[in-house]
Amino acid sequence: MLTDKTATTPTEGLNQKFQITVDDKKRKGVSVSSSLSKEDLSVKLMRQISVDVECDLICNTKVGNDRRGVNFIGQIKEYSKSYSNDIKIRPILKKECRDCEFHASQKDLDSGFRSGFHECWKEQLNWTDKDFEKPNVLDIWDCREKDKLIQDGKIKFSQFYEEDINPSFEVGDGKLCRKERQWLQIEKVRSNDTSAWIDKSGLKAEMDSWVYPLHFIDFETTAMAIPFNKGRRPYEGIAFQFSHHVVYEDGRIEHKGEYINTERGMFPNYEFVRRLKSELSQDKGTIFKYSPHENTYLNMIYEQLQTEKTVIKDKEDLCDFIQEISHSKKDSIYSWKGERDMVDMLNLVKWYFYDPATNGSNSIKQVLPAILNNSDYLKEKYSKPIYGTDQIPSYNFKNKVWVEIEEGKNIVKDPYSLLEQMFQDADKCNQLISSNEEIKDGGAAMTAYAKMQFEEMSDYEKSELTSSLLKYCELDTMAMVMIYESFKDKIG
Repeated sequence: MLTDKTATTPTEGLNQKFQITVDDKKRKGVSVSSSLSKEDLSVKLMRQISVDVECDLICNTKVGNDRRGVNFIGQIKEYSKSYSNDIKIRPILKKECRDCEFHASQKDLDSGFRSGFHECWKEQLNWTDKDFEKPNVLDIWDCREKDKLIQDGKIKFSQFYEEDINPSFEVGDGKLCRKERQWLQIEKVRSNDTSAWIDKSGLKAEMDSWVYPLHFIDFETTAMAIPFNKGRRPYEGIAFQFSHHVVYEDGRIEHKGEYINTERGMFPNYEFVRRLKSELSQDKGTIFKYSPHENTYLNMIYEQLQTEKTVIKDKEDLCDFIQEISHSKKDSIYSWKGERDMVDMLNLVKWYFYDPATNGSNSIKQVLPAILNNSDYLKEKYSKPIYGTDQIPSYNFKNKVWVEIEEGKNIVKDPYSLLEQMFQDADKCNQLISSNEEIKDGGAAMTAYAKMQFEEMSDYEKSELTSSLLKYCELDTMAMVMIYESFKDKIG
């Protein structure tokens, strides 16, 4: 049974008729409303798909063979024998090891937990705990040849030569290309160089083209299996929140605006764009995002508007606005590139900046702490309680200090770790976001929004969740501002 993404929901509020419940023993279940009707179920959102052909291919042909040539049935017999006799199967190291679900953090290891990842790599490579202290082949950014490198015995960065990466293979346009960045990452580790690399001239050329005031935006979005609204499809995207910071030419910063939808059953996308339009249409300043996510969702909302069956009075205005600040996807039947097409700060980081402290990651959650530790200017400025004052107005914070030094270490704490606990009454409410009491990433934000839509909760719980979502999203756009400030300080 698979979700049919082409099916459209026949009624409003279908999601509200399947409520997630938690009993006294904290076991989760689903309560089906007595108001569920035949009309609600008149369109099947699930389809039965036969996979007999695929199963036959796996069981009866070489498609199901493993890398040793053992067929599927033979593998099942091996696994059965191994399980019955409690015999460990010898691990095979490969690129997927990076995402091993049994990979314990150093904090977990120090607390006495076991790590399947560490056990496998120790067994295969005769490694000790010390061998895991430095980055290895799994950490190379955007490397598509990891399995071959592992098979060739290229595990530690000390085992690499330039020809293993071949950075000259890609001819760039003055920007740091993929393989050049990979080799830079390896070289920094090999030479114990912890300093950040920055292309000041390239970055300055980009920055000189920007128009003030600068706008920094971030979206929180989700895609639900059971749609909230009539006529919507399973997993059709929903944009439920944004944050917006502005930087003026004289250096002033303010949290300019925000939007969040907490109303159950509301389809927020069009109001989302209306509010965004009102925020960004006051001037012609350059707009910034971090990653293609915002552009993807604006494309999606554009297509929703184009195919909308109900009358949207400002449809053309909304579509014109989307076209102004974005660009069309390659596979879109519509084609445009906006006059104020958003600048992707992720690309600026990829092309002009690298800090070994990020360990190859370009995620804003990794780049922000690295930027803060690398910038005396930011450390001096944000170690003071100026955020959420007249100096830097904020909707959700007052007198906030963003730079705190970890006790016993000379490094800045991750600002996301400085977000307050989601609930004052943690014992009562800490089940609302899995087992975590803080919203620190987009996945948790999606979960929080889904819970507000699907679960029964008190006004207090809803208010606390909303407050946490607003703070989290505001920090995302403030993180972009800090990265901008660091770049501007570096280029002079």
